[in-house]
Amino acid sequence: MNALVGTKVAITSSRPQTTRRAIRGIVHRPDAQLIIVDTPGLHRPRTLLGERLDSLVRSTLTEVDVIGFCIPATDQIGPGDKYLAAELAGLATRTPVVAIVTKTDQASPDQIAAQLAAVAELGDWADIVPVSAQAGFQLDVLADVLVSHLPPGRPLYPDGELTDEPEQLLVAELIREAALEGVRDELPHSIAVVVDEMAPRAGRDGLIDVYAVMYVERPSQKAIVIGPKGARLKAVGTQARRQIEALLGSQVYLDLRIKVAKNWQRDPKQLRRLGFTTEPPGRSPAPASQWADRDLRSGRVVCYCRNAMMHGMLLLICRGGGR
Repeated sequence: MNALVGTKVAITSSRPQTTRRAIRGIVHRPDAQLIIVDTPGLHRPRTLLGERLDSLVRSTLTEVDVIGFCIPATDQIGPGDKYLAAELAGLATRTPVVAIVTKTDQASPDQIAAQLAAVAELGDWADIVPVSAQAGFQLDVLADVLVSHLPPGRPLYPDGELTDEPEQLLVAELIREAALEGVRDELPHSIAVVVDEMAPRAGRDGLIDVYAVMYVERPSQKAIVIGPKGARLKAVGTQARRQIEALLGSQVYLDLRIKVAKNWQRDPKQLRRLGFTTEPPGRSPAPASQWADRDLRSGRVVCYCRNAMMHGMLLLICRGGGR
């Protein structure tokens, strides 16, 4: 998603199942506007949080016009890929599914060819497109392929808007991304971040105060995040602050604290308090009539074509880390 949008709207991690929200990124081109929805991956949930995330993905599947199924070129097809392919097969009759072979910059030509053949055998895809987000390889081709599968309609967002994520959620995600670096086992899934307050400092131009809390599930996890003499927490704060300053275009004072919320992934009250509901975050797109009189193709990948425009929704289903 980030490579298509041209800026960072979703965090990245090598850890699977760390995406927790339906995030919309908006791509503006001279001939197109694409709205890409990045969601948590489909999986067999083992916690209440997992069940809610799975429900979020499945509800989003019913709203989109195109589904993108991302499979790394560097990894062999495994049980997780087969599970996702089987889940998506039931949707392919009414919603086009485009298989996207990613990370081609990290694979040899022989590996890519073998993966394309393996992906072709995995399901009956509307198209198969090899790409590299890192190298920019065939991103334009991917966008054109998505355009070809969209019905007519009108645009949903004005020019220049790159996401409808509230800034506080983006900031919280950047902090969580920094905290995920270097942690292992179950800890990545036990970290949640909430921004309690974010505002310009009174009497100080160009400085924004951010007060955030990082939640973990056990005291032992809190000790890991803090690190010896607070070294790890300091490194997390420094890395997160740089990313937040780049996002906000301003100097940032980050006050980051850690609290234990015991077994929050399984506690419905704590899930609600941390913002994990089945409803997608962000505001709803404005009605199409609010924007220009432009004929489009409709949903949430918004694209122009010839003298008309096309728009629709693309849902990215990824089994591993990286965006």
